[in-house]
Amino acid sequence: MSTNGVIASLLVVRHGQSLWNIEERWQGRADIELSDLGIAQAHQAAQRLGTFDYIASSTLLRALRTAHIISEAQGVGPVETDERLQETHVGPWEGLTRTQIEERWPGFLASRTKPEGFESDEAIVERLTDAFIDIGQRCEGGTALIISHSGVIRTLRHVLGASNPRLPNLGGSWFHVHRDNRISVGDLVTLVDDDLTTESL
Repeated sequence: MSTNGVIASLLVVRHGQSLWNIEERWQGRADIELSDLGIAQAHQAAQRLGTFDYIASSTLLRALRTAHIISEAQGVGPVETDERLQETHVGPWEGLTRTQIEERWPGFLASRTKPEGFESDEAIVERLTDAFIDIGQRCEGGTALIISHSGVIRTLRHVLGASNPRLPNLGGSWFHVHRDNRISVGDLVTLVDDDLTTESL
């Protein structure tokens, strides 16, 4: 694990489908439960994953429930929670559909313009980097599974210069923690079959 100064590798994946994913509502920090499909996705992902030395999760219910399902199936745990792994705070867009956002903020989505109260990329990268470094130090020489959220995973990939496609539920990305506290980005991963994936936010 010491190759190129890497002390730990982290697989960071999006939670299973939530009830608001079905309605295509922006969730942000809203604490929404998994749907039945989301539970099925978490169970399938647990069967696809290799072994991990450590498992951590956002404190939001949709991520934490996903993490507990995987942890119990794999016999890895306990699940450690970290508020820094939460989704982007989306301000006034929380709970709104894309159609509602377009009606109230015309052109914002297409131009990637954020409304007042929307968390900045800089703040997301700072908290995620700090969390990843701490987790990497806890499982030095090993690998960790982190259940988080699409928005923050995509933001970090974008800032690190990697491709930034939309992530399906239980899709994610490898990240590597280096000895100099640098974070590098790795490959994208999808853990569920096409018939269990969705196009939701």
